[in-house]
Amino acid sequence: MAQTPEMIIGSYAPQDVTFLLKPVQIAPTDIATKERLIQSGKAHYSEMISDERRPDARYMEIFEAARAAGVDRIASEICAIAHRIAQRIAQGTLPHQITLCSLVRAGVPYGVLLQRELTAIGVECCHFGISIIRDRGLDANAIAYILQRREVAGVVFVDGWTGKGAIAAELQKSWRDLTGRQEAELVVLADPGGFATLSGSQEDWLIPSGILGANVSGLISRSILNSDVIGVHDFHGSIPVTHLEDIDVSRAFVDQITYLTDKYRGTACLLPAQVDRTTLQARAKICVARIAEEFNVTNLNRIKPGIAEATRAVLRRRPKQVFIRSLDDPDTSALIHLCRTDGIKIVEDAIISGPYRAITLIEKIA
Repeated sequence: MAQTPEMIIGSYAPQDVTFLLKPVQIAPTDIATKERLIQSGKAHYSEMISDERRPDARYMEIFEAARAAGVDRIASEICAIAHRIAQRIAQGTLPHQITLCSLVRAGVPYGVLLQRELTAIGVECCHFGISIIRDRGLDANAIAYILQRREVAGVVFVDGWTGKGAIAAELQKSWRDLTGRQEAELVVLADPGGFATLSGSQEDWLIPSGILGANVSGLISRSILNSDVIGVHDFHGSIPVTHLEDIDVSRAFVDQITYLTDKYRGTACLLPAQVDRTTLQARAKICVARIAEEFNVTNLNRIKPGIAEATRAVLRRRPKQVFIRSLDDPDTSALIHLCRTDGIKIVEDAIISGPYRAITLIEKIA
């Protein structure tokens, strides 16, 4: 491991997060070419990246409406999650020193918020943003860097939501391989698939940051693992997304919610009753399998369940069609706007969507 690795900065305040990511530049790959290379197996998705799409004015209006509707809920759930972590420290199932490791990018805003709230209630913690890549695992160099400095038992991973569980499964496998420990602690806001160890809820709801990318995640790209720019001792890479700097809401988003946490701290701080995780996982599996069978999908990575994943897939991939539980659902307004803008087929079907309010099916290219 390099002693003084170069690390990306991002647009958050330095005390809010340390990104264990190497700043890199690679030429963008257009979406059609990227899709063909991914599906043919000629390249892994982490080796390429497309230029991040700029949200139009209407899309930003939808985000602001989602933000206005969701920030109080996020503040309440962050307080409840922090309270539960503090309870576990008191019970001895977590150590006094907590190390939050947000999964880049979606987990980062919530890692920032959780570190602020834990600090406010007297828990000693720090916060890193680290990469995890499907089929490649956690950034082993980043984990080594952290464990040279922090207690392994106090590591808590943070993400925004769970979909069909691919990243959660990757996290668990990678954590066992790197540390020998049985289960990684994974905290999310929304866990409709039942793959987190602690969540704000088990609903598929519109987390506002889920429908934006770099401009709500510190102006960084998703992580990159390409041997042309990443050496064996390097952290995974990321590209600064400067072309969205004028519409960056990363700090404003977390600052607004932090202000609201004062209203909820010290109240009951109760999380909703949790459904058994195996039940949720079974529902998620049935839902994905039904779509796979009906549409002859052999690669389940083409199925992107959950509002956030479905929306991001439309932004970054080549969708075949999108399933919506209800066209009257305001939480899917951004997704519907994108589909109508891009001419993507929308199917309203409450049965096929299962526990999710939206699912995107990626077009088969190869």
